[in-house]
Amino acid sequence: MKASLKESALEGFDHPTAVSGDRNKTAAWQEANRRWWETNPMRYDWRDIIAALEFSKEFYEEIDRRFFSDAASDMPWRKRPFDALIDFDLLRSKDILEIGIGNGSHAELLARSAKSYTGIDLTHYAVKSTSRRLHHQNLEAKLCQMDAEDLSFADESFDIVWSWGVIHHSANTERILQQIKRVLRPGGEAIIMVYHRNWWNTLVLAGFFRGILGGEFFRGRSTHDIMQRWTDGALARFYTVSEWESLTRRYFVTERTQIFGSKGELFPLPSSPLKRFIMDVTPNMVTRKFLNSCRMGSYLVSSLRKEKTIRHST
Repeated sequence: MKASLKESALEGFDHPTAVSGDRNKTAAWQEANRRWWETNPMRYDWRDIIAALEFSKEFYEEIDRRFFSDAASDMPWRKRPFDALIDFDLLRSKDILEIGIGNGSHAELLARSAKSYTGIDLTHYAVKSTSRRLHHQNLEAKLCQMDAEDLSFADESFDIVWSWGVIHHSANTERILQQIKRVLRPGGEAIIMVYHRNWWNTLVLAGFFRGILGGEFFRGRSTHDIMQRWTDGALARFYTVSEWESLTRRYFVTERTQIFGSKGELFPLPSSPLKRFIMDVTPNMVTRKFLNSCRMGSYLVSSLRKEKTIRHST
């Protein structure tokens, strides 16, 4: 997540998992979401500008260096990034859909290994950028600008759906889960990361450090307002594990739920050489103990399976 400093949450988005039954409001939320990501693409450059020419090979290499070095601290890999979650050796026979492609870091990883790779995004920028990236690598893919709440693919088109930090931003997250179930083949898997709500990021980070020490409470902002103000996207839902599992079990069997977090989450200091020094001297295994094992991290990752057969009630 990145600090966005939005002035306020969207109208009607008044709690961490809010949904709206009003079609006009839902459409307004989704359009605000599209505009946000069109103008604030995730390039990991909110602190340090990327010097390389946009869309050049070097541009993508720097994005990956920043993204993967951060991911390595909480999710170390054996051969390639994210192999703790993705069995790349099994992808050769799999048709994969990625929801939310951004600048294509995961797209490149998946397209290198999969039988076929399809990526969609709500924004034109993401499709353009990921197309340029994959062209540099001579990788084949089908990329489309598309709303995941209304996928245009036929039923049972994919073996795996991958989505990293995307669907909690949508106007109707549950609608995307319904669509994922529809396009997955029986026995297919969805690996999804959404934002995790816990005592650390609500009471400590948002409440104490930003609410009290940062004066946000004294400006009339609630904990929810503060979390929305300091995170990315026009809106962002934060789920507890029980909330997320209650939602996903309507459509899938949960095979695994894990919590991860960016190392910087444990050190609520302004970006500075001091913060970087503290992070550098603190072993990753220590921060993983708190963020992952103690479930203090803000990334909730689920492996969800579409059942092969329909269950019949008795």
